[in-house]
Amino acid sequence: MKYAKLFLVFVSAVAAMAGGVYAQEGPPPGDGPQNERADDRRPSLLAELGLSPEQLGQIRRMNQERRPAIRDARLKMGEAARNLDMAIYADVVNDADVKSRLKEFQAAEAELSRLRFESELAVRKILTPEQLVRFRELRRKFAEERRKNAPERRMERRGRGPRIPGQPFKHAPNE
Repeated sequence: MKYAKLFLVFVSAVAAMAGGVYAQEGPPPGDGPQNERADDRRPSLLAELGLSPEQLGQIRRMNQERRPAIRDARLKMGEAARNLDMAIYADVVNDADVKSRLKEFQAAEAELSRLRFESELAVRKILTPEQLVRFRELRRKFAEERRKNAPERRMERRGRGPRIPGQPFKHAPNE
């Protein structure tokens, strides 16, 4: 399940980048100073996959078609999460209401997952066998980087920077 989520994030990133980056006409990113990005630490997934203009168009159209449904599903899930939270932390807890709100949240979560996995499958069908091999390798590297950087990301989320060897551990405020 953990790898499925990583795959989902990776494919979503590829699909989102394809829609945003290639929706404009002109040379691809990196073909001159006018197209340089401030954050060039991440490799261009689209460039590394070597997608053809036709493939990019297919992904862009797919994203445009699916974007409203995914946006609506995200909104519904957010609302369901807020409703569940309100039911859980109400002054007087009503177990039936909590169960009902939990079912609504689970249904919204399932719908969002369904839409995302359908998008992944659609992107997967666009890739050539060679691109699929490259995609799997990039996904493996992405997962490896996430595992390697997980402790630092956890500390940053908690308001701490990465630990510098030889220096005392920096505590977050209000601890």
